[in-house]
Amino acid sequence: MQPRWRVRWRLVSRAAFGLFVLLPLAGLAIFRFVPPPLTPLMVIRLAQGYGLHRDWRDLEVISPLLRRSVIASEDARFCTHHGFDTAAIDHAIDRYEEGGRVLGASTISMQTMKNVFLWPGRNFLRKGIEAYLTVLEETLWPKRRILEVYLNVIELGPGLYGAETAARHYFGKPAAALNAREAALLTAILPAPLRWSPVHPSAYVLRRAAIIRARAEQVRLGRDGACRR
Repeated sequence: MQPRWRVRWRLVSRAAFGLFVLLPLAGLAIFRFVPPPLTPLMVIRLAQGYGLHRDWRDLEVISPLLRRSVIASEDARFCTHHGFDTAAIDHAIDRYEEGGRVLGASTISMQTMKNVFLWPGRNFLRKGIEAYLTVLEETLWPKRRILEVYLNVIELGPGLYGAETAARHYFGKPAAALNAREAALLTAILPAPLRWSPVHPSAYVLRRAAIIRARAEQVRLGRDGACRR
């Protein structure tokens, strides 16, 4: 007869394996083809009374101007890295060691996993799980899918999620019809969508949007609608 502690250890090990390995793999395999129904942030915002408005759209019917703006602003090396922008991480570490403000260095791939599976926050546990999920994501999903999911789950206002919902709410048009200015303004509010507005932008948001618009002109999309090959 095996010692009780060994039986418990096996049960705990199997539960941990299922929770941290099999469950994420299953979720990523499903969401490779099926839109995520809800995200933890959506549930949190619902509990806070913000409501939930979301309309999923395939990548090809989201304006390429918005795709380019998001890549230019959030992750300029999105098409070349494998989930982690090592240059941005090195820069963030150097800045921190020099006494500067801590920079996120999060890629679109990392932000997608955070939005789909995890809770808001900056603690080391969440960042560690996020990094693990990002490795799996970059292995199982093409860049096109990563960008598509990101553009459909990002928070863009109180109770507003995804490009289509935001475009219709703020500009009265589908995401496919966004022009360069509107795309840049939507992208500019991503760091603080509950405080900033693309239709009543502050001077700071306008400056951010102008920079994003200029950088977006340098981004070239590939045949898949996301990255050049």
